[in-house]
This record gives sequence, C-alpha cells and structure tokens, in this order.
Amino acid sequence: MFSIDERLEKGKFLIKNLSLCRVLLQDDSRFPWLVLVPCFSDVTEIYQLEPEQQHILIEEISLVSKILQDYTKADKINVGAFGNVVPQLHIHIVARYKTDSAWPDPVIGLKGSAPYSSERKDQIISDLSRLLSF
Repeated sequence: MFSIDERLEKGKFLIKNLSLCRVLLQDDSRFPWLVLVPCFSDVTEIYQLEPEQQHILIEEISLVSKILQDYTKADKINVGAFGNVVPQLHIHIVARYKTDSAWPDPVIGLKGSAPYSSERKDQIISDLSRLLSF
C-alpha cells in the first residue's frame, strides 16, 4: 500500500499522478517548485528501483523539468533528490531565475516561504495538470 510521508504532503498540493510519480506543487511562490514522489513507500534511493522503474523516473523528471521550464521561462531548472530530512524517495524540480531572492544559492533548506494565493495556486495546478496530460 502506497502512502506519502506526511512531511512530503505538508505545504504541497497535488497536481497530477503520472505513471510512476505523484507531482506536487510546493506552496512557496518565491520559486516555482515541484516535487515528484515515486509511488513506493519503502524506497529511499533511486538505485532501489527496478531498472525499468529507474528509466520511467528519469523520463518523468525530464518531462516535468521541460514543462516547468517552458511554463516559467526560468533561467535554470534545478533537480535534486536529497532525503536528509524525509528519507522517502522524492525529487525536487525548481525553476530558478537570476533575479530570485536566493540566486545563486540553493533553495533547499531556505527558511521561510511565501504561500500562493488561492487563485494563483489553482491556476498553476490547472495549467500544469493540463500540460502533463499526455
């Protein structure tokens, strides 16, 4: 039975379920930030996935990264799987701008947040859900 660690769900909104991963929107308007969670509760590392699952994961990371890049027109897309705080395998995909408040430093572990307005959150979820429908 698959379940997402409650710490991964906190401050995030479901955008869409892909074939392997759930795509979540991080509730921080400072950075367009998505989190992919492969649908395996007991996996902490990419190498623990079967080879075919690893292939699908890389395809989904690439697809979501490209869609986020096209949608945001960001200067750079950052991708990382850390798991130091929440061990369940998850991948951060963050659109970065040379003008954002943290550039060029990483945003993982940055204190504070700026939650989306309800309208903006709903619009992003709707737009990205549509773009991820293939």
